Amino acid sequence: MPSAPTSAGDSIPAECQLIEVRVSELRQLFNAIDPSPFHERDLDPRAEEFIVGWSRELSADTPLGLVVHLDRAAGRADEATMLRDAVHEFFGQRASEARRRLRELFRRGRISLAIAAAFLALATAIGDAVASYFDESRLAGVLREGLLIGGWVAMWRPLEVFLYDWWPIRAEARLFDRLSAMPVRIDYTQTVPTDAWRSDWPAQPAADAPAAARTTPRADRP
Repeated sequence: MPSAPTSAGDSIPAECQLIEVRVSELRQLFNAIDPSPFHERDLDPRAEEFIVGWSRELSADTPLGLVVHLDRAAGRADEATMLRDAVHEFFGQRASEARRRLRELFRRGRISLAIAAAFLALATAIGDAVASYFDESRLAGVLREGLLIGGWVAMWRPLEVFLYDWWPIRAEARLFDRLSAMPVRIDYTQTVPTDAWRSDWPAQPAADAPAAARTTPRADRP
């Protein structure tokens, strides 16, 4: 009888920085209430936080790799491929969401800039008109300076958008891009074949299910 494999999935190049996760079942990595098919299912928030948090501590110039230490023997032949596709799909969606947020931020920034520039021009014009009408008036000077300051204060929000707010979102999108392309490998901590993997795959085809799972005994049978 051939021995069970000790690992499955992508080969991870030596230059990759590893993110390592240990679970007893693959389903622990995914959101239990998400009804989507496995390859489209969201990661569990704690698993996402762990993976993203670890990746933030690593160099931004080196490719990443994910190793899942699984406390059971190998199960389905395609489970490593399905896990990789699910992880890539999830972080690919996160990258797309980050870029949508960035586009929305720039759109709001452009609108805010147009409004603020118009307000600054209007405030400057009104201030100049007041100063010229009330020549040599201290109150007119105060009003003019107040309108000018208010106009520049209105520029604060668009300047914040274009100087500071965009780059953390862009960095987040680039990080998710790296996570959506990283190789994924499963390392099995048990080599003795068991049926433990079946609890990880509740949607397995009927042909693959054990006979006991397909036959429900009735209490009223003799």
